[in-house]
Amino acid sequence: MAVAHRTYASAVFGAAKDKGTLAVVGEEFADFVEAVEKSAELRNLLQNPQVDARAKQAALSAALANADPTFRNFVLLVTEKGRVGELDEVYREFQRLVALEERIIRVELTTAQELSDADAAEILEQIEQTSGHKIDATRTVDPDLIGGLVLRAGSILVDASVRGRLDELRAELVSR
Repeated sequence: MAVAHRTYASAVFGAAKDKGTLAVVGEEFADFVEAVEKSAELRNLLQNPQVDARAKQAALSAALANADPTFRNFVLLVTEKGRVGELDEVYREFQRLVALEERIIRVELTTAQELSDADAAEILEQIEQTSGHKIDATRTVDPDLIGGLVLRAGSILVDASVRGRLDELRAELVSR
């Protein structure tokens, strides 16, 4: 993550927090990033260095006419500075700042087979109690795990799967 991404994310986060519009800005930011991702035409407009920044700003100003003023001004500033093509990276850093503010840990729970909602809730509740943070979890299924689960939270990985244990045993046997 470039320093510029952190700087822009911190700026919009701070401004939105000060104005009490953090949730609105976060929602509009997410919608905007998704729109850029889905629309090749919009993405090409924003990332094309041959399109003048003022033309980009005019198009964005019209598209964001009903957006929160903090978010609209932020996008226009980023466009003026030539960084509008990098808003997805800025958004990821913005999400990280919001999660820190709200004491939310984003985790990915991978299991060998689909968990019932009750089982998943029980596992996530244990994580919340242990960490003292709210949990925002995504769940995936990977039959190659054979059994157990893998939990990833940022750079932390907890592998309690059968496959993980077999890999450990294999590595131990090879190293002897």
